[in-house]
Amino acid sequence: MDNEIKIALSGRIDSGNASSVEENIQNEIGGNKNAPVVLDASDLAYISSAGLRVILHIKKTNPDLSIINVNSEVYDIFEMTGFTDMMTIDKAYRVVSIEGCEEIGRGAKGTVYRIDKDNVVKVYNDADALEDIQHEREVAKLALVLGLPTAISYDVVRVGDSYGSVFELLNATSFSKILAEVPEKMDWVVDEYVKLLKLINGTLVPEGKLPDSKEKIMTWANYTKDYLPEELGKKLVELSEALPHDDHMVHGDYHSKNVQLQNDEILIIDMDTLAVGHPIYDLAAMYNAYVGFSEYDNNVVKEFQGFDYKTSLEFWHKTLAAYLGTDDEAKIKEVEDKARVLSYSRLIRRSIRRGGLENEKSKAEIELWEKELTELLKKVDDLYFDPPAFEAESGNELDIEAEESNLHKVLDFIDKHLDAVDCPPKVKMQIEVAVEEIFVNIASYAYAPDKGRATVRVEVSPEPITVTITFIDQGIPYDPLAKEDPDVTLKAEDRPVGGLGIFMVKQTMDDVTYEYKDGKNILRIKKSI
Repeated sequence: MDNEIKIALSGRIDSGNASSVEENIQNEIGGNKNAPVVLDASDLAYISSAGLRVILHIKKTNPDLSIINVNSEVYDIFEMTGFTDMMTIDKAYRVVSIEGCEEIGRGAKGTVYRIDKDNVVKVYNDADALEDIQHEREVAKLALVLGLPTAISYDVVRVGDSYGSVFELLNATSFSKILAEVPEKMDWVVDEYVKLLKLINGTLVPEGKLPDSKEKIMTWANYTKDYLPEELGKKLVELSEALPHDDHMVHGDYHSKNVQLQNDEILIIDMDTLAVGHPIYDLAAMYNAYVGFSEYDNNVVKEFQGFDYKTSLEFWHKTLAAYLGTDDEAKIKEVEDKARVLSYSRLIRRSIRRGGLENEKSKAEIELWEKELTELLKKVDDLYFDPPAFEAESGNELDIEAEESNLHKVLDFIDKHLDAVDCPPKVKMQIEVAVEEIFVNIASYAYAPDKGRATVRVEVSPEPITVTITFIDQGIPYDPLAKEDPDVTLKAEDRPVGGLGIFMVKQTMDDVTYEYKDGKNILRIKKSI
């Protein structure tokens, strides 16, 4: 900016020198009121409340004030006192070099490198990536709260001209490396890889917490249709539009380099692509990672994943079969073709937008994908498939026989989610009491004299951490909240037996609601912890 005034701050600004510091700054500004002022805090080691008052005085005369290169300790003071909300304050970031570092993962927005035996850094492609970093930290925290095994970035650093997020990832090995170096472990990798994918796809996300993957699907379709015969392009858009909304989680970039084995724990990394939607979205991304990108040049997967194309095809097929829970090749092929429609739609758009039509190799790839997509659209009539029946304890939903003997399984399931967010013992006990009262009531009366099933769903929302537990059954319609509360002031001999269970639930929970919808009793309790 031509009229920008840049002033360096150094040392300490406290009650002993605040007046002289302010005088020096005002002298440098001179008569240029309202001119943009940038305070460079590279050498500023300390600031007290007296120093903060100096900043406020400057802000009043020159509203376009910003502060750059602030160290972590001083930045914490600005953030704690709300200054970061009043003006632009840029933190100074530790510089990290990735020269000679092992690449352990790569996604749409960045590449992950191991910088030492304990830590990795994800370097973002975009030089102005601070907003992306903040988004990934927030969604990774949400995923952790919802029970997914992932790592949270503990530091933001400068890497060359861009930024990176630093994660602790002790002695971790990617599934890609295992497949490349220990091929006899493929079946084990498939089992664990599918188990984690089902955990992700079986997790319900609180409304509005993640973007909808269908928006991207529609973007791919609306772009790619112009490169297809008119009727088939129209069909691509219609098939994409017909996919139903789904609040279950999808990863968006789920491949074997993003799954890490750390000691005996399996972690999913690269969380910036998390969204909600139908699992066909994840299958399409997986197809591209193992087949689509390498379909024209089979060496691409070797460069990216570290194993050859033959291994990649075998791993993809075994993974899809295990995920669908079938050996029926016709069924596997049917779902694969649905995923391929989205895969090619995405690949064509991606390549053309990156100048693919101007490069002979890329142009040949696009022609191959267009041909495959054209043939698929002639026979594929919808992109939907029924998601597999996830394991009982996948994600945050438990489907179980409504029998009192299963109460301990329900409590264990819920306790895992409560323990993951360090639920205080008192609140945990209150929730357990409420859960027992509700589940035993369902087991005893919902289907009597017959038996039936119940679904228990746990959702955890951050900031403030709130646990919502939903009980769903298809038994006799019954609203327990409609029952009049017992009079707890009566003497023992005057009190009727029973009726205290739901009363205790209402007294201890922050919110309790009931509805009967689509032939189901739906009772929901909510508690902040």
